[in-house]
Amino acid sequence: MKKDFYEILGISKNASEAEIKKAYRKKAIEFHPDKNPGNAQAEENFKTAAEAYEVLSDPQKKAKYDQYGHQAFDNGGGGGYSGGGMNMDDIFSQFGDIFGSAFGGGGGFGGNSGGQRRTKGSNLRIKVKLTLEEIANGVEKKVKVKRKIQAQGVKYKTCSTCNGQGQVLRVTNTILGRMQSASTCPTCGGSGQIIESKPSDADSQGMIMFDETVSIKIPAGVVDGMQLKVSNKGNDAPGNGVPGDLIVAIEEQEHEFLKREGENLHYDLYISFPEAALGISKDIEAVNGKVRIKLEEGIQSGKILRLKGKGIPSLNGYGSGDLLVHVNVWTPKTLSKEQKQFFEEAINEENFIPSPEKSDKSFFEKVKDMFS
Repeated sequence: MKKDFYEILGISKNASEAEIKKAYRKKAIEFHPDKNPGNAQAEENFKTAAEAYEVLSDPQKKAKYDQYGHQAFDNGGGGGYSGGGMNMDDIFSQFGDIFGSAFGGGGGFGGNSGGQRRTKGSNLRIKVKLTLEEIANGVEKKVKVKRKIQAQGVKYKTCSTCNGQGQVLRVTNTILGRMQSASTCPTCGGSGQIIESKPSDADSQGMIMFDETVSIKIPAGVVDGMQLKVSNKGNDAPGNGVPGDLIVAIEEQEHEFLKREGENLHYDLYISFPEAALGISKDIEAVNGKVRIKLEEGIQSGKILRLKGKGIPSLNGYGSGDLLVHVNVWTPKTLSKEQKQFFEEAINEENFIPSPEKSDKSFFEKVKDMFS
């Protein structure tokens, strides 16, 4: 079972952005590979702290984590954060600036090509439209993505500006003494290499466009606007860099009959006056096919029938919402002479006079119950 991100960093859920960053920096320095050479547990703690910071430092990811926990991201398609797939290169490429000069000003560490930072390719973004049925059941989508990949035949050489380190060091004299800082090499962009030769169809970075079909596993219960991440399916990075990610934005398509409210679904059922008076069985729409319900005789307009577990599955795996059937008795707008005569004779009969019982809740009570 995964450890709570707040517990990993030793902070409360109300911690500010500055407190989150400070806590992460403390943990990162404590478990840094240069400080713990050959210590596998320290390296694992280092990665775990980076995973926690990646989520809690992003307001959108933090909100999802606060609501759904780890399940918001554990979906097989990379649902929003790097998770257990983070490696040291990912961490230093994303958060290396947080360490400052604690380890020589560089983002590298002892076991990684002499301290060289690997650049990361740019992310790609796509939008995937899902039906309510697909959201309710989960789905695997195959999408065609046009991404930049490194052309075959590209040859690189070590960047002479940074000597392959991807960074340049600057020393500044201050009143506190000589201060050293590091910045991304302007010549190679941080890759430590520059192109020596390339094919004619490649761009200035040695890249060509490539159409790739990517499979995306989308879990049940996602919501409109949620973003999933498919690691390493963005654009390649020049040289020995790592590919960017494919960011998948979820767009929920409107259903013809069902309206979604969180994990619950709403369905408007219209019945005639005779059906309400006599009672009837009806087939209604649900996300997994039709469901037959029985309406008792004398059912009132405005009655809400709750079908347990017929809604949308919870993203964190804890059951499903309900399907709420709203009964609406349809009043005819025109009547035949015989029908009109019948109602004129019945209008003053006792059983036609409205007589709500205490158990018949008002409209406002029903609305209150729905949101409680």
